Amino acid sequence: MTFHAPFDNSYARLPDRFFTRQGPTPVAAPSLIAFNADLARDLGIDTGGADAATLAALFSGNAIPEGAAPLAQVYGGHQFGNWNPQLGDGRALLLGEVKTGTQRFDIQLKGSGPTPYSRMGDGRAWLGPVLREYLMSEAMAALGVPTTRALAAVTTGEEVLRETGPLPGAVLTRVAASHIRVGTFQYFAARGDREALAALADHVITRHYPEADGPADLLRAVTEAQARLIAKWMSLGFIHGVMNTDNMAISGETIDYGPCAFMDIYHPGKVFSSIDRGGRYAYGNQPQIALWNLAQLASSLVPLMPDQDAAVEEFTTIINTFGDVYQAEWTRLFAAKLGLGPDADPDLAMRLLTWMAEEQRDFTTTFRALAEGEDIGAEDWRAEWHEQTPDLAIARVANPVVVPRLHLIEGVITAGVQGDFGPFHDLLARITAPFEDAPEAYRRPPQPEEEVTRTFCGT
Repeated sequence: MTFHAPFDNSYARLPDRFFTRQGPTPVAAPSLIAFNADLARDLGIDTGGADAATLAALFSGNAIPEGAAPLAQVYGGHQFGNWNPQLGDGRALLLGEVKTGTQRFDIQLKGSGPTPYSRMGDGRAWLGPVLREYLMSEAMAALGVPTTRALAAVTTGEEVLRETGPLPGAVLTRVAASHIRVGTFQYFAARGDREALAALADHVITRHYPEADGPADLLRAVTEAQARLIAKWMSLGFIHGVMNTDNMAISGETIDYGPCAFMDIYHPGKVFSSIDRGGRYAYGNQPQIALWNLAQLASSLVPLMPDQDAAVEEFTTIINTFGDVYQAEWTRLFAAKLGLGPDADPDLAMRLLTWMAEEQRDFTTTFRALAEGEDIGAEDWRAEWHEQTPDLAIARVANPVVVPRLHLIEGVITAGVQGDFGPFHDLLARITAPFEDAPEAYRRPPQPEEEVTRTFCGT
C-alpha cells in the first residue's frame, strides 16, 4: 500500500520569513472518524488501499506523506477591530499543496500541536470544533458556497484541557485553495517589508487571479470575490461569527468555522459568538465588515504602488465597488429563493425578511415552505408575490431543506464525546444532500429546550 498525493509546494518556496518549517507533534492513539474519499479523488490523492489505521496515522500527523513540506504560516490581523501584529498558525500546519491541472489546493492539519505562533496555547483541537467544522464546511460546499473543505477527521487518544475541563482531542485535515489571508498582507505591510509584499502579491496573482495585472487588479478581483461570497452567506442565513482580517481568505473562500451558525429565527441583529459582545459580526453587519476588511487589504497594497497618493484614491474607488457587486448578487440570490428572475424588485425580498423578523419566523423553513407552495401567512405579501408568477422549481433549487443547525451539531458532539459517531455520519449524509427531502428531525427548527444561543471558538 502506497499513499500518494501530487504535492508541489509553491508556498514553501517563498522566503523563509513567510513561515516556520516544522512537523506536527505526534499523538498517542489516532483513530479515524471520517475520510472524504470523493474529495481525495478530486485532489488526485491515491490512498493505495490504505486501511483506517494508516489513514489515521497520516491525518493525525503521526506519519508524513511523501512530498509534504510541513510549515506554519505567519500573518497578522485585526481582531474585533484591534490590531495584532503577529498571529499565524497557532494550532495548524500546512502539509503542502497538491496540484490538479492548473489548480492548487492546500492540505492542512488543524490541531496538530504547538508552533512558534501558538501564543501560549497547546496547539491542539478538541473533538467538538473538529466535528463542527467538518459538518459546516461540507454543508457549505453542498450549498454551492466557496469554502474550505474537510478531507479527514481523527481522534488523538489524548485529552486537551479547556475551561470546562479535559476533553477528547482531535485533528481535522482541511483543504483550501490557499490559506493566504488579508492578515498575511497586513503582516508584511506593518513591517515595511515591500519585498515580501511584492512576492506575496505575485504569488496570489499567479495562484488565484492570473488575469490580474498588478496590485490594483488584484484588489478588484478580491473585492468582487468577497462581495459575491458574503451575498451567498446572507442568502442562507449564515453567520460567520468572527470576521477578523486574519479570517478572510484572499481566495474568496469561507474559512475558519469557529463560532459560526445558520440562523433559526431570522433577525438581522442575530449574534451567536460568545466573544462578540458588541455585535460587531452580527448577521446584518457582515457586508459592512467585509468592506472594512477590504480597506485593510487596500492599505496593505498601497506600498507596492509607485504613486502612493494616487493609489489611495484608486484603491478607494475599487473597494467602493463592493456595494454594487454585493447588491446585485444579493438581489439575484434572493430573487431565486422566491422563484423569480434576477431583475426582480429586491424590495419584495426585503419586506418578507422584515415580516419574518417581526413574526420571529425560522429562516430556512420559511423560504423552503414558499418553495413547496405552502402557506406561510403574510397574506398581503403573498398576493403581491403571486402576481410576479414565481417558478417554484427555481425556488426549490435555491432553498435547502436541511442545514446543519446548531442543536443538531450539539447532539453530534455530545454523542461523539461518548465515542458514538453514528449521529455525525447521519447528519453528514443529510447536509451534503441539502435539497433532498429529509425526516422531520433534520428539517425542523429546534424546540425551545434544544435552542443553542451561543457558540464558541474552541481554541
